[in-house]
Parts: sequence; C-alpha cells; structure tokens
Amino acid sequence: MCEQFVARAATPFRLAELWPLAERMEEWGSARFGWGATWLTPDGTLATHRDIGRFRDDRRLETLGAIETTSLLVHLRRPSRLSTLALPDTQPFDDPAGRFAFSHNGDLLDYKPHRARYRAQGRIQGRADSEVGQRWLEDAWSDTEPVGHLLGALHDAFGGEANLAVITAGGACHHYAGNPENPVFTYRLGSIGLASTAIYSVDRSLFKYAAKGATDKALVRLHATVALDEAGRPIEASRRA
Repeated sequence: MCEQFVARAATPFRLAELWPLAERMEEWGSARFGWGATWLTPDGTLATHRDIGRFRDDRRLETLGAIETTSLLVHLRRPSRLSTLALPDTQPFDDPAGRFAFSHNGDLLDYKPHRARYRAQGRIQGRADSEVGQRWLEDAWSDTEPVGHLLGALHDAFGGEANLAVITAGGACHHYAGNPENPVFTYRLGSIGLASTAIYSVDRSLFKYAAKGATDKALVRLHATVALDEAGRPIEASRRA
C-alpha cells in the first residue's frame, strides 16, 4: 500500500521541512519500494524527482531538501505487485503537456481494457495500474472542469479502492479520498497545510507515528476531494455522486 501527501503554504518552504514526515510515513506505512516528489518552481512550472530505492537512502535528499516551493506532492511506494518495481511505474507521473502531476494509492480495478488501448497508442511504459490512470487523466483534463470532478470521474471509470493526488502547474493541490482502508486526513505542520494518507491505518495513528505535532486535524469524507488553498487551508472541492 503506497502513501502520499500534498502540501501547500502561503510562503515558500524548504522541501527538507517535510522530509521527517516523509521518512516516518515510509517507515510506518511500509512504503519502502521507491518514491518521488513533484514541486512548483519559481517560474510556475513543475519539477519532478523519482527514485526506485528507499526515500531515506536517496543520495539526493540533501540537495532536494534545499529547494524552496509553495506546493509539493510526495509519493512513497509499496506496490501490490513487486514485478512493477521499475522507474516507469515510480510516481508521481508527469503530464507530457506540463499541466499537472498525479499519484495513486490503492488499486484501480478495471484498468486492463484502458491499458490495452493506451498501449496500442504507444503511451504505456510500465506495468502498473497507476500509469493507466495517469493516461486517462491526461485525456480527460480540461481547464474548465474542476479537478475534484475529474478525480471522482477517474475513480468511477476504474473502480477499486483508490486515493488520488494531483498538483497542477498553477500550484493547486488536490487529494481525493477513495480508499477506506487508508483514509485521508488534512492537517497543518507549522505554516504548511497538508492532505495525506494515513500510513495504512484506519485509526489516527498517522499523528502518533508520522505527523507529530500536527494541528487542525480532520478526516476527509470518503469519495470527496479536498483542495488546499494558497495558504494551505483545506476546502472540500467536490464529492462523487
């Protein structure tokens, strides 16, 4: 079971400020099979780093930690199928047009028909269901459609138990809660607002073991999307019908 979070703040923060959270989520969530991060750059574009090893062992952590941003998406991987341990299946996934990055926790049940179509189009590089969800979102993306609606529609299209996270090129952060086995919480760590999975624990152990010192803690309703505003405050953006 993967773990993931989005984070946003009114003023820039160093990525290293959230490295302790990521390390503890990796440890307690048993997500030790690759990781990645996407962040908003000063010029308004997205940059991504991915590695197939453990977060804590990544030799670039210090360099990455010095980067400043106001919006961040982190994914810590524990795949359902260990045969997918390769860089093409490591998340977050980048939209080729630079509009967003996407990550997924759980399973997308009916992915095989979609995968066959995208593979025929030459758009599949890996073996996991998450990449198929990425390709669907690329095709469905619209500047006029709220991200919350799109994430709910993605879950409707595939089924399964799925948490979905998106960071956009404008710095908007969204987290859809669709996996009852790994609920989504919003909270603050200092000046940074977050929405994250729960280290695969249906109670509030996230705050005991990983997000220590968190304030403003709240559970995101199942099948709802929460967005973080420019100050990192959560706004329930959409709910699946």
